[in-house]
Amino acid sequence: MKKIISKFLLVTACAGVALTSCDIERLPNGSMAAEDITSDPNTYLDGLVRGAYAQLKTWSDPMHRLGEYAGDNMMIRGSSSDAFYEFISYSRTADNYRLQSFWDSGYKAIAQTSNVIKMIEEGQSTEIDNKLGECYYIRGMMYFYLTRAFARPYYQAPDKNLGVPIVNGTPDDLNNLQLPDRATVTQSYAQAIADLRKAENMLTVNDGPAYASKGAAQAMLSRVYLYMSGTYSNPNTQYADSAAYYATQVINSGEYQLLPREEFMLYNTYVPENNKESIFVVKRVASEFSGDDHYYGIGGMYANIGGMGWGEMFASAKYIDLLNETGRNDWRPDQKKIVDARANFIEPQYVEDDNGKYTEVFRFIKNVYDASGKHTNYNYVQAALNKNGNQYTCTETVGDVTNTYPMTPVNEAQQIYSIKYSDGNTYTGVIDYQMTLNRVYPEFYITKCSREGEDSHLYSPLISRLGELYLNRAEAYAKMGRYGEALSDLNTIRERSIPGAGYSSLDATTAPTLIDKERQLELAYQAERSYDVFRNGEALTRHYPGPQNAMEDIPATEYRVTYFIPQTAINSYPSGSKLTQNPLDNSGVILN
Repeated sequence: MKKIISKFLLVTACAGVALTSCDIERLPNGSMAAEDITSDPNTYLDGLVRGAYAQLKTWSDPMHRLGEYAGDNMMIRGSSSDAFYEFISYSRTADNYRLQSFWDSGYKAIAQTSNVIKMIEEGQSTEIDNKLGECYYIRGMMYFYLTRAFARPYYQAPDKNLGVPIVNGTPDDLNNLQLPDRATVTQSYAQAIADLRKAENMLTVNDGPAYASKGAAQAMLSRVYLYMSGTYSNPNTQYADSAAYYATQVINSGEYQLLPREEFMLYNTYVPENNKESIFVVKRVASEFSGDDHYYGIGGMYANIGGMGWGEMFASAKYIDLLNETGRNDWRPDQKKIVDARANFIEPQYVEDDNGKYTEVFRFIKNVYDASGKHTNYNYVQAALNKNGNQYTCTETVGDVTNTYPMTPVNEAQQIYSIKYSDGNTYTGVIDYQMTLNRVYPEFYITKCSREGEDSHLYSPLISRLGELYLNRAEAYAKMGRYGEALSDLNTIRERSIPGAGYSSLDATTAPTLIDKERQLELAYQAERSYDVFRNGEALTRHYPGPQNAMEDIPATEYRVTYFIPQTAINSYPSGSKLTQNPLDNSGVILN
């Protein structure tokens, strides 16, 4: 009796969901015999692979939120009942629908690509092999992204710590279903690498960044090996060498180009097929959104554009300070001056009066203390500005008390000043226009995930672009002690954004700080930051205004650097199978 394709395309919502008829996904034209597909793959294979790409659209939303919200590039206006707030607050739970969506859609993509790989024999034609290569790329990428979210950083006992279940295709015996527990981190990374290297060898067509390509596979391999390359203090030079090798393959391929500074400042506005720097994206189109749906896109939390979007998350003070480190970026509309090109993805919201005029203020960040005098947080102050000749003072009124502070120039040309505040501390700030507040926080909108094709919050989530490959290679070279080559790559990216501001030298002492800083500046809002911090053994610090615990540092050895396995996946594992949860406290963490 023929196997029908509806059974062949049976996919698990996650590795541990009991398989039922509701999990069946059919081709648009209904059930089709598997034998028909294998005998005529050219007719049907494209539709099968498109189904796997479709899973990435669902997957990419929680993927971004897990990676970015847990970092230090952004802050939120206040606590939220949305499940994503757990990513910000590090209050880890297993009952989180966004975690579940990330897990489910990731394993659906793995199941669909695995089933295609199992069904279609390779070597029939270049076209068919390329489609199979796309499947290997998607599957390898999913295993890597799932592992980095749910498993310990690779430098921490990868042969002992658990990665994710390896389930490559629908099990043959659905009546006596048994599913594997999580493989080790080493095994999970090995699976991702094997898939990506297979993809590298099979992919011969480059149809643009919306589709897997040889360059996309090599770019992902560079990142995977970088994650395996240890810390700066204890590097694995073999894996660092592999990270550098694959980065070089992409850089030297001639397929991609770094955008010039002025074009890079508009990176977010280009559709992927017109962006020479993009290597792989999860392609979205405007027709996929209707009405208020843009509110719920990735960019909708970062800004309100044309009346669309919540605009509840802003660039963190830490990220703003990094952008301004070389020289102040002045976002004021009538005197805009962008020093660091990456500052163009930030849009402060200024208050205009009825005549379209702005009010000057002195904005700084002060410490917040509780009733006992303990330092508990930070907050912005926008103090009224007063000028008497060439002398400035600022005035703040709290309750019935008004304090006036003389302002001391720090950099008069850039309008940076300091004051001795009433709490005894000296704070540095800038003369700027008054900004609109959301609750008590100035709205530093982020537009890096918006305005694709100039369409509100349209955004094709970015997976790989050429800028990252230079930074990957810089870090890999540094871990191998090749500091001259590392400096060259690092400055290629830095001077693209800040002409003439390249670093003069790089060595074992400065490399960790300078490379990490440039990665944070360059890759912000691309869902990389929190993973970058922890994989190099560093602590996440968020000493800036916001509802997060600003006084708490989260070390890479903490149990909370990994997400919990969704409880729905654990509950739905079949009888006789086990899906092990991550440690619930630090006592269960294995470090070596």
